[in-house]
Amino acid sequence: MTILPAIDLKGGVCVRLRQGRADDATEYNNDPAAQARAWRDQGGRELHVVDLDGAFAGTPRHAEVIRGIIAAFGRPVEVGGGLRTPEAIASVLEAGAARAIIGSAALEDPELLSRAAEQYGERIAVGIDARDGFVQTRGWVTTTHVKAVDFAKAVAAAGVRTIIYTDTATDGMLGGPNLVQMAAICDATPSCQITASGGVSSPRDVANLIALARPNLRAAIVGKALYDGRTTLKEMNDAADRDASNA
Repeated sequence: MTILPAIDLKGGVCVRLRQGRADDATEYNNDPAAQARAWRDQGGRELHVVDLDGAFAGTPRHAEVIRGIIAAFGRPVEVGGGLRTPEAIASVLEAGAARAIIGSAALEDPELLSRAAEQYGERIAVGIDARDGFVQTRGWVTTTHVKAVDFAKAVAAAGVRTIIYTDTATDGMLGGPNLVQMAAICDATPSCQITASGGVSSPRDVANLIALARPNLRAAIVGKALYDGRTTLKEMNDAADRDASNA
């Protein structure tokens, strides 16, 4: 399993939100590029970046900051937040992102998703954010009536091969991931590689994800627990490597 440290951008600085609420943000670093270098130096293999202002506004707001992050990290970086047009998707990929993460637009504009998947292949990922099993959009402001499992199947049918599944109720709460829902998403999309997000905050959480024994569960995103010093990237990487070797 690959562990991805997270950088969430709001107002040009690194923050973490509780349950995706814009009014409940904690600032951690006012130099995102320096934070990217820190994650690289601590053993980060891939990096997860979200333009929170872009997600809420519907258009990217941190283009230059993200370019700096990609250059500083020097390893694969996936980027999401406000990617709702072909131009926005192209821009982040041209900036050097390994993957562009389409969120709200994947549900609201299926044609855009299909075109992007056809044009860019494995460089397109879809972020499925859900609460109580139902998809949320627009920076988690709107809860739809679409079941996350059904949407995941549609995303896979569109040709997407990477899904980042975030359980928004657990995100930033340090209480562990929603294992039941994570297993259901993996089972619904055997052709996709799944990244777990939301509540992953300890080596034990990594072990619990691996214990689901879903071969397509390839990665987990860790944010607040690293910033708060509750664990280290080395500890999380070690847990992923150790449990993988014992699987």
